Amino acid sequence: MLADYFHHYAIIGFYLLVATLVPIGMIIISRLATFIKVRPSNPSELKKSMYECGMKPETERWQGFNIKYYFYALLFVIFDVETIFLFPWASKYGIWSKEFGIMFFLSMLSFLVIVTTGYVYAWKKGDLEWE
Repeated sequence: MLADYFHHYAIIGFYLLVATLVPIGMIIISRLATFIKVRPSNPSELKKSMYECGMKPETERWQGFNIKYYFYALLFVIFDVETIFLFPWASKYGIWSKEFGIMFFLSMLSFLVIVTTGYVYAWKKGDLEWE
């Protein structure tokens, strides 16, 4: 039983190792390709300039987006992740509640309370108001 337990963590560890080594390997291969002139690097003023749909830039500096876009995007991600956690819990609630009891319900209830508290905080602070 204990060997099976560690076997599952070995699989997770393997995936974490692969997920780390693949991007690092790609970056190293890209740098080597530049070094041996397979992928040349030719910086110029045109390449360093801003690109706005082929038109001449209106200003000299980069212009940022309205911060409200980021708030809404962040709230979307939070509630999207909440849905991802909530769906499997709700679909298996009857089976798992027999095995784990009331703690199974209370753990998800505490998760929902934390997420809802963050939503109410953003709402009361006025971050959801579009001006």
